[in-house]
Amino acid sequence: MGDGALDHAVTRLDLTEFRCFETLRLEIEAQPVVLTGANGAGKTNLLEAISLLAPGRGLRRARLAEVGRLGAARPWGVAARVRAPGREVAVGTALEAPLPGAPRPAAAAAGAGEGGDDGGVQRRVVKIDGVAEPQSALAGALSLSWLVPQMDRLFVDGAGGRRGFLDRLAYGFDAGHAKRAGAYERLLRQRARLLRDGRRDAAWLAALEQTMAEHAVAVGAARRDALARLESGLAMSLGAFPGVRLELEGWVERALEREPALAVEGALRERWAAARDLDAAAGRTALGVHRTDLLAWHGTSGMPARQCSTGEQKALLVAIVLAHARVLAAHRGYPPILLLDEVAAHLDQARRASLFEELLAMRAQAWLSGTDPAVFAALGRSARFLEMEDGCVGAVPGAVAG
Repeated sequence: MGDGALDHAVTRLDLTEFRCFETLRLEIEAQPVVLTGANGAGKTNLLEAISLLAPGRGLRRARLAEVGRLGAARPWGVAARVRAPGREVAVGTALEAPLPGAPRPAAAAAGAGEGGDDGGVQRRVVKIDGVAEPQSALAGALSLSWLVPQMDRLFVDGAGGRRGFLDRLAYGFDAGHAKRAGAYERLLRQRARLLRDGRRDAAWLAALEQTMAEHAVAVGAARRDALARLESGLAMSLGAFPGVRLELEGWVERALEREPALAVEGALRERWAAARDLDAAAGRTALGVHRTDLLAWHGTSGMPARQCSTGEQKALLVAIVLAHARVLAAHRGYPPILLLDEVAAHLDQARRASLFEELLAMRAQAWLSGTDPAVFAALGRSARFLEMEDGCVGAVPGAVAG
């Protein structure tokens, strides 16, 4: 790698039977990557494959069976070589289907596996340097963040998307957050099932609610920490992007502002115990970190993000992602790898220029996609330009000289 190689980057990517790719191998320098091509050429598919090297279900939130190539006889797989300061790590994830007639895995029988398994007979396996690991271990192997067109409605759609967005940002500061958040969600489903089935063993429910409370408070504390770190990054200049004010709206997170963690755990246990009949009738748990919302306001106008124009909402999102990358670089010593799908949409020329300047200044490997390579011309020789067509990848003819 050259002297200008980035500290944290994907330097090789291998796909097998993934979406439109039967097989694909990309070997690249540790530098930004620009993917161009017509709509449907496979740009987002490639970014989605990389996103599955983080805990969860990737940037499309797809079910495991949906990402395999149509008609493929083999399970899909994604593998990468990732560069980080002082080391390289091999990371891979794949669909593993049990043999015909094999019993369902316990996680599947319970309704879902860790961090996004389908809850059927299929499950996702992870290997790091050839060793099988839980999916949550991916958060410690590499750092990923993404921005995709589906997130353009983040501020106007339901709170679940905003919670997931914040949780992904929190993974970078606390690798254990993914495991705790997944454990809390599984316990939440288990409690709902016990209440629905009328299995009211008080000792059993009390023990379950105790563990739930411990995880809930840990999740809430990690979100508060991530938000405080984000606010410090948003206070810095982000060029043409607006300032953003963020706030968490949730019982647990609010309680942690006033009370120590143990007191909040105790209060949660008491409230859950008292609400068992109501929660059973409603079919859901009414209180907990699964109800938290992330609120945002335009830093200059003070307007709630949900009321801003489409262009301003996109600018606010980009500002948050850039602030997170900048703060994470200070925290870890290197920025996350950024997946920016159709990022130029709704950004004017000044904001596109600010985005590229910020990416180069923080030395982040960004994988950017779009239909027109000229939109990314300002990146010049600092980036690798690749053209995609029908799942094939090649160098852009006469790529930007810079």
